[in-house]
Amino acid sequence: MAKNFYITTPIYYPSGKPHMGHAYSSIIADIFARFKRMEGYNVMFLTGTDEHGQKIQKEAEKNNKDPKLFCDELSETFRSLTKILKLTNNDFIRTTETRHNKSVKEIWKRLVKSGDIYLDKYSGWYSVSDEAYYDDDEIEEKEGKKISKISGSLVEWVEEESYFFKLSAFQKKLLDHYNKNQEFILPKSRRNEVIKFVEKGLKDLSISRTSFSWGITVPENKKHVIYVWLDALTNYLSAINFPNIDDEKYKLFWPADIHIIGKDILRFHAIYWPAFLLAANLPLPKKVFGHGWILSDDKKMSKSLGNILDPIEIIRDYGIDQLRYYLIKEVSLGNDGSISMENLKNCINNDLANNYGNLCQRVFAFIKKNCDNKIPKKVDLKESDILLIQNLKNSIPKLIGFINKQNLNEYIRIVVNFSFEANKYFNDSEPWAFKNKDRNRMNAILHTIVEHIKNISILLYPIIPISTKKVLNTIHISDKDILIENIKKDNFLNCKTELKSLDILFKKIENDN
Repeated sequence: MAKNFYITTPIYYPSGKPHMGHAYSSIIADIFARFKRMEGYNVMFLTGTDEHGQKIQKEAEKNNKDPKLFCDELSETFRSLTKILKLTNNDFIRTTETRHNKSVKEIWKRLVKSGDIYLDKYSGWYSVSDEAYYDDDEIEEKEGKKISKISGSLVEWVEEESYFFKLSAFQKKLLDHYNKNQEFILPKSRRNEVIKFVEKGLKDLSISRTSFSWGITVPENKKHVIYVWLDALTNYLSAINFPNIDDEKYKLFWPADIHIIGKDILRFHAIYWPAFLLAANLPLPKKVFGHGWILSDDKKMSKSLGNILDPIEIIRDYGIDQLRYYLIKEVSLGNDGSISMENLKNCINNDLANNYGNLCQRVFAFIKKNCDNKIPKKVDLKESDILLIQNLKNSIPKLIGFINKQNLNEYIRIVVNFSFEANKYFNDSEPWAFKNKDRNRMNAILHTIVEHIKNISILLYPIIPISTKKVLNTIHISDKDILIENIKKDNFLNCKTELKSLDILFKKIENDN
């Protein structure tokens, strides 16, 4: 039976330049997508842009541009980011596409048919910046302005005719679902937060607007624009050819295995989205994982604070593998994490240059000089050689478990530790001491260390794909062979062909002082 896996990022709101938060969500999703492919899964990995709503319309007007042309330009910036971040997404969805429009209208019709939509009048607090409604107890006044306690964004009082979704009717169904599916919302702190909110009681949700025009219109009432979040969330279905539920793509990939999101949009994904799907009589995604914020100077990034970290600048200065590695190693997935340029440099120097990079350079240089540039055949291994390889192989089920539980920090800690152990093994075994007196022993050490480098490189590949591919290419392992099963195989190394040359993988970062 084929193994399928569907993972999504949030679709990003292109009202400004991409920032580190966008990069972080995308990199996390890409790591999981790459790993599941290494396990042999047929992976669907989706990202894209959310292009409707009042905020976009206002930004377009401010720039004297047609909203669609404005979105075309900004969306292209986010599409380019997927290439810069080395993402392996299969699709890039835009909410201005025809396929998406069809999906949203079908969801709307299903909600009408289920009796969960009614027309009334909305009055309450609304944040254009967040495209979100807030209750009175979620609002505070600062310097004479009303703002959201959750996001810090300005809110305004809105009164207009609106269609409502009967969210209040789904309180028990949602709580039952959370109870039966303990891992539907992760990490646990987010799950607790959502349950607490739902237990307080849910109010019906305004799901249309009449005060602006940039969006998908309500099928039976063109003066209403469908609420941007009902519109946006449907993207996860649009990309797999909904409403055609007989389509092969839909059948293979829905329900989604995991939505990777930032914690600030948890409510939309963990409450509204499952309620919409329940009303539409569609299966719910299996998991919603809400990661923390990437902070700049210990504060959430925002245009108003002027503290937005540009991932493209950091990649230009340090490299994409270096950024990917740092974000996963140093930020605890699920918690907020603050980026420090000093820590980034230390991470590159210690973990990447001194540890993994230096190990590969030393081993391959030694083989080139002493073994006609070919990996020696496997001969007469000692217990220490076998243990080095076997310990890593024995850890594979545990590592797969960490990935499936989204515990990237423990995953990388163990893999990096294997790299440190490899350096220690190479130093302690001293193959150079045997080159004139015991070639068999030297060859056993070298075969063992290359096999270990191969296995570490496969495990690190989802995180630092460019560098690991260079290493694996050096020992003639092709892209299609970067698989978990090839860690388990014996005698997988090519000992007949000369190694390809390998340049320095990671340049050490010099301190400014």
